[in-house]
Amino acid sequence: MIYIVTRHRGALDWLKEQVSAPALHLAHLMPEYAIGRGDTVVGTLPINLVADICLRGARYFHLEICLPHALRGQELSASQLTEHGARLVEYFAHRPCPDEWILSRAGEQED
Repeated sequence: MIYIVTRHRGALDWLKEQVSAPALHLAHLMPEYAIGRGDTVVGTLPINLVADICLRGARYFHLEICLPHALRGQELSASQLTEHGARLVEYFAHRPCPDEWILSRAGEQED
C-alpha cells in the first residue's frame, strides 16, 4: 500500500502526479494505521515518524523543495512545486540504542 501524508492541497496534487499506483491519502499519520513491510509512505513527516516507518519495514520518500524565503509558509500549488524543483527522495531513519543498553550488552558478550 502507498500512503500519501499531507495536509496541503498543492502537495497532494503534486504527489498524486508522481505516484504511479493507487494511494491512500492521509492528512495525518496515526498509530492505528498498520503500516508495515512492503508499504511506502510519501510526504513531509518529522524524523521521529520516519524512524517509526523504517522500523516497521516500510519505505519513506520525502517531498523536498528548496523555496525562496518569500514563499516559505505559503500554500503552494502543484505547478509552483514543480517550478521550484520539488522532488521525492528516499530517506532511512532509526533511533540509536541508548549507551547504557549497549554497554550492558557488551558486558554480557565478555562472559
